[in-house]
Amino acid sequence: MEETLAFGTVETVLGRLLVAVTETGVVSLNFHDTPGARARTVKAAGLPVVDDPGRTAPALEALRAYFAGGRETFGLPIDWRLASDAHRAVLSTLYEAVPYGAVVTYGELGERSGTGLHAQVVGQVMGANPIPLIVPCHRVVASNGLGGYSGACGVEGKRWLLTLEGAVPATLDWDIAVAP
Repeated sequence: MEETLAFGTVETVLGRLLVAVTETGVVSLNFHDTPGARARTVKAAGLPVVDDPGRTAPALEALRAYFAGGRETFGLPIDWRLASDAHRAVLSTLYEAVPYGAVVTYGELGERSGTGLHAQVVGQVMGANPIPLIVPCHRVVASNGLGGYSGACGVEGKRWLLTLEGAVPATLDWDIAVAP
């Protein structure tokens, strides 16, 4: 039986997410559902696209529940085909060992993964994560602050996700909170 790729979308506060799922598991998540994002995923996976709402439903429901604050683990099978071996070692360590509400520094993740990758290289791996959010690269921070984030709305999207998870305290928006 030939492997295939199915797409599904879910509306979130961070935008319309595009999830791609193979028979093996979630292979890709994009923060924006665009023709370009779909084309890049199809090209990278090298698989024909099918319409299979039943296959994408578990991932979409898990994402809805996560954004509603009712899900702390995704528990979804992952298809790692879009990650190189070194990237997979780091990303699978992140997926398996950094739970909801916790953070790890880039350097610590390099050590935990057994790859010995330097913090800057781990940052590059996070930027190339084909399955952000589900493989929670937003939980990887710099030793002196949040660090960067290439997904969603940049570092503010990262802060929002970590606030949702309780890993960082909510900040006060002085423009709203200070009386004139």
